[in-house]
Amino acid sequence: MDQEFEDIDSEGRWQKLYLEIRNQSHECSYKVAKYPENRNRNRYRDVSPFDHSRVKLESTDNDYINASLVVMEEAQRSYILSQGPLRNTCSHFWLMIWEQKTKAIIMLNRVIEKGSEKCAQYWPTAEEREMAFRDTRLLVTLLSEDTKSYYTTRVLELQNISTGEKRKIYHFHYTTWPDFGVPESPASFLNFLFKVRESGALGVDHGPAVVHCSAGIGRSGTFSLVDTCVVLMEKRKDPSSVDIKSILLDMRKYRMGLIQTPDQLRFSFMAVLEGSKHITGDSSVQNRWRELSREDQEPTSESPPSTQSPARCPTERYNGSQRGGQLEEGEDYRQDSKVPAQSPCKEQDQDGGTTHKRRREDSISKSGTAKTPQSKPRTNDPEKKRKRAKTSDS
Repeated sequence: MDQEFEDIDSEGRWQKLYLEIRNQSHECSYKVAKYPENRNRNRYRDVSPFDHSRVKLESTDNDYINASLVVMEEAQRSYILSQGPLRNTCSHFWLMIWEQKTKAIIMLNRVIEKGSEKCAQYWPTAEEREMAFRDTRLLVTLLSEDTKSYYTTRVLELQNISTGEKRKIYHFHYTTWPDFGVPESPASFLNFLFKVRESGALGVDHGPAVVHCSAGIGRSGTFSLVDTCVVLMEKRKDPSSVDIKSILLDMRKYRMGLIQTPDQLRFSFMAVLEGSKHITGDSSVQNRWRELSREDQEPTSESPPSTQSPARCPTERYNGSQRGGQLEEGEDYRQDSKVPAQSPCKEQDQDGGTTHKRRREDSISKSGTAKTPQSKPRTNDPEKKRKRAKTSDS
């Protein structure tokens, strides 16, 4: 694998490999995401969960949430890859956590990035301590918060108000991973990944961990791909047997567009290679990652604590009733928008699939000409705010 990385790097073939992956990716149906009643539950117009792998809410009239269950059987890993909650879907997000028996949330974006809201503030700050969601009968309480230089670990309590049952949820928040970019180094990323792994929250004893960024495909895809590859290396005892491209194509059967840029693909290879040193018995490698990550330094000014964020998630009676999340037509943000010529999921797309595909191609042609909105004064109307928000990932 080292040699493969060196060859791709020296020949500058990351763009070519990325395009190969994009062209070979499955295109399954995503009709439910496009229902009119679900439009305001999607953060981005062109990032939809496939019908066959979408997570379904159980205790509501409308079971839709923009989240996908990704199952990697050999690795015994299951992840729910989700968009960052909208202000009007925070209660749905917590309901999913409760129903899926999730133990950890891995958050890879900041609430505000480059002046745009990328995610609602869906957990309580140190000042308020708790958030109540009346429509889903859930109460979230902040129990503890440990802030490092580039990530924060929180312990939250999620209580079902109807039954009184309480559960502890870990919240692992990577605060310095740039939109459409990559972490500072594989060492800092792996230090974070192994913190998550050591909690046990990724194991089979719990429901699937929820991994999200803004759209739930770029940074979320990178995290899940690297974790799966490192697990498979450990299981097989042979790092060279892990085909990263093949594993990414498998993951893309469950959620569209995972890994958004050639740079994220290259970083994934680097992180898997570095992670393989842990498998070969180098006992000092984790200590080295921790030292290189400089986690005990003061956080930089570019990663303000969440308490400074103005983006609030409405609770009480307002939650779940506000409209939000729609972008103007043509404001597609996703770079990875090519539709493969053939669809392996064709059998799931018999009725109306052609219409959806044509619609998506229309949106792709517009995406290249979408104008970047000019900055305007802040507004408290979340729908208007999102409509002019700069489109982005994850």
